[in-house]
Amino acid sequence: MKTVRLVILLAVLIGGLVIGSLNSQPIEISLAFWVLKTTSGIAIIASLLLGALVGGGMVMAALVVPMYTKLRRANKAAALTASEPVAPAAQTPSPFDGR
Repeated sequence: MKTVRLVILLAVLIGGLVIGSLNSQPIEISLAFWVLKTTSGIAIIASLLLGALVGGGMVMAALVVPMYTKLRRANKAAALTASEPVAPAAQTPSPFDGR
């Protein structure tokens, strides 16, 4: 598993280096009262990273946190029912007689 992670890390690193080296034109990004001077490669990589972080945050807020809350409530309810004594169910005869 560690070798798979290392290979993925190296692939992402090489991809970032290729994007950065092929897109080395200087650009200016105007943000209202501030101007950011960078290269287009760094801007591309930064925007991809920002998009991944925002998307991950949206998934966490919309899916993971509510599901975790629901799971926690279900675990509490299961713990309460497990602590109460349960009467054994009466066994009914099976319609299958074994022939």
